[in-house]
Amino acid sequence: MKPLMKAEDRLFVALDVETPEQALGLVRTLRGHTNSFKIGSKLFTAAGPGLVREIVSQGARVFLDLKFHDIPTVVAAAAAEAARLGVFLFTVHAAGGREMMRQAAAAAAEAADRNRHRRPLVVGVTVLTSADQTSLEEIGVKRSLRDQVLGLARLSAESGLDGVVASPLEVQLIRTSITSSDFLIVTPGVRPAPPKVSDDQRRVTSPGEAIKAGASYLVVGRPILDASDPTQATREIVQQIELGLNALAEPHK
Repeated sequence: MKPLMKAEDRLFVALDVETPEQALGLVRTLRGHTNSFKIGSKLFTAAGPGLVREIVSQGARVFLDLKFHDIPTVVAAAAAEAARLGVFLFTVHAAGGREMMRQAAAAAAEAADRNRHRRPLVVGVTVLTSADQTSLEEIGVKRSLRDQVLGLARLSAESGLDGVVASPLEVQLIRTSITSSDFLIVTPGVRPAPPKVSDDQRRVTSPGEAIKAGASYLVVGRPILDASDPTQATREIVQQIELGLNALAEPHK
């Protein structure tokens, strides 16, 4: 499935907040500028699946970012539950291997069909945007960061996943190697232009540059959540995405 081309459909706002009330408040506030929201480990641990169901019931798209990584049968069971929640997209760790990813994709599709839900997109996490070459060496990965990202992206594609999560700095590398236009690249580590790194995200770029490189969806949290006006911050990021999409379209005019 190809991602929608509207700028607002490319942005997932990360609901990395303390309470369900804060999350629902952001959903209400920002729905006019994006209808897509990410729930990660922090909020899911605090609020549980009930919040996911509530946001889905409001017609919003939920990206459930729990990065499943376990033995194949356990991940397959978790994938089925994610599908039953009606999420739009969820993550598994590509480092879990081919069989784990294959079973996750199959279980999600089967559960969605049984519950008459849309099949959720399943994407594999390659290398976290907080990681660098030293981080990889600490856990015994000998190949370069770029080779690790590309290797896991290829493995994800071969395992039947819909795409991967990768830093914006590796998007073009993946697009060059995996040429299918249906293969999704979900990109965290996005900061409004000009990007500034003041947190644990090390491999970052601007929304427009990420889109021009070939990103399908962008995930943005702190630049919106920490803004004095989250609505304006969201609007400006969508505008930068629009500029990136326009730049992509120009050669085809």
